[in-house]
Amino acid sequence: MNAKPHLGHALEFVQTDAYARTARLSDPDVFFLTGTDDNALKNVQAAEAAGKPVDEYVDEHAEHFKELEKRLGISYDDFIRTSTDERHRRGVEKFWRAMKAEDIYKKSYRGLYCVGCEEFKTEKELVNGECPEHPGKKLEEIEEENYFFRLSAYQKELEELIASDTIRVIPESRKNEALSFIRGGLQDFSVSRSSVRAKGWGIPVPDDSDQYFYVWFDALGNYITALGYAEESDIYQKYWVNGKEKTHAIGKGINRFHTVYWPAMLLSAGLPLPTSVFIHGYITSEGQKMSKSIGNVIDPNDLLEKYGTDATRYLLLRHVHPTEDSDVTWERLDEWYTANLVNGIGNLVARVMKLAEEHLPSPVALTEADTAIESVFTEKLDAFKFNEAMDLIFEHVGKGDEYMTEKEPYKKVKAEETKAEALADIEKLVRHLAKLAAHLRPVMPATAEVILAAVTENRKPENLFPRLDK
Repeated sequence: MNAKPHLGHALEFVQTDAYARTARLSDPDVFFLTGTDDNALKNVQAAEAAGKPVDEYVDEHAEHFKELEKRLGISYDDFIRTSTDERHRRGVEKFWRAMKAEDIYKKSYRGLYCVGCEEFKTEKELVNGECPEHPGKKLEEIEEENYFFRLSAYQKELEELIASDTIRVIPESRKNEALSFIRGGLQDFSVSRSSVRAKGWGIPVPDDSDQYFYVWFDALGNYITALGYAEESDIYQKYWVNGKEKTHAIGKGINRFHTVYWPAMLLSAGLPLPTSVFIHGYITSEGQKMSKSIGNVIDPNDLLEKYGTDATRYLLLRHVHPTEDSDVTWERLDEWYTANLVNGIGNLVARVMKLAEEHLPSPVALTEADTAIESVFTEKLDAFKFNEAMDLIFEHVGKGDEYMTEKEPYKKVKAEETKAEALADIEKLVRHLAKLAAHLRPVMPATAEVILAAVTENRKPENLFPRLDK
């Protein structure tokens, strides 16, 4: 969180929101958590470079994240900040004390550290002497005494948990990646940093003020600390201890932290494990990872300014692959927006509701069947196949266009002998829009509301998706 949120953050926010909204369709009792990891060394360095106090710097960036989530219409239940939430500090301290004493030990260590990943790197992980996630950034050679976690003690158990899908890792390629990492031999890892190197920022290790918790030990704890783990709250008991589904959504660069390190620490502390880890890919532009130095960064706020909230959600959910890297350019975004939203949903809704407003004597009385959601659609979203779910929606749009072209109610309604048939066709099309709105609810909720309101009030809505300025 040492910079403003990028397009990958927006992708993750929208994906998790669509997943949460889908889950609420069958059971409204869903707890959706988001937030910011504040206690990283890179935040300290970024604040120093900006000439600002660290707390002021991370406060500003946390607001950027909150504002983006608001603009994207993210329906989260809680937003945790690891630097300012006292419940987090108390929870991390409790988690530390809950871990088996034999799993924690102190030793001196020397290694190459990637500040971008907040992780020590082994020689075999480097590409041309650099971190593959952060090429061009020099690794720091660090030598200090830290606390270590005995990850190696959990190798067999972790392999069984992931191989058996007790912890389900999506997609299969990331599951295999985690298993390969485990089977390659797990090394114990450092869970603290010297107070000098941490520069006094973060959470001190209890009973040892010379050490601060390693940012990943601190940050991963948010999943339970936000629920009130420190106090064993009712929410913690309900959603973590007794919750049937505990799903994490992350980017591919932090796979091992969530599928290996985090479960191992939970095992040590005797706490329940997550049930699923969904891992999305990266967004590239012209085949290159987005980078300020290259100049190919697409700011999610720019998308929101140009296309609006629901159009941005559409573009990310349908045209960015859920689990693989996807290439995005402004030219492609414009094409997708115009072809599928302006000339697709927007045009269909405008044409149907103009006919309904002019020719139907009253709003169509919708039945439960008119707004029922197809199980195949929710199954796609439950399986994180967001693009395939969106494709199903646009099959409905295509069917509506085909029906309009085949039946031509706009022509038949003008002749007395075919008017009754035309009115019946218009009513069918209005019901089709109601069905379309129902399917849009988890993915484009504002658009769904506008369409449903237009149907129930029997009026043509304002232009859903304005044409782009040339």
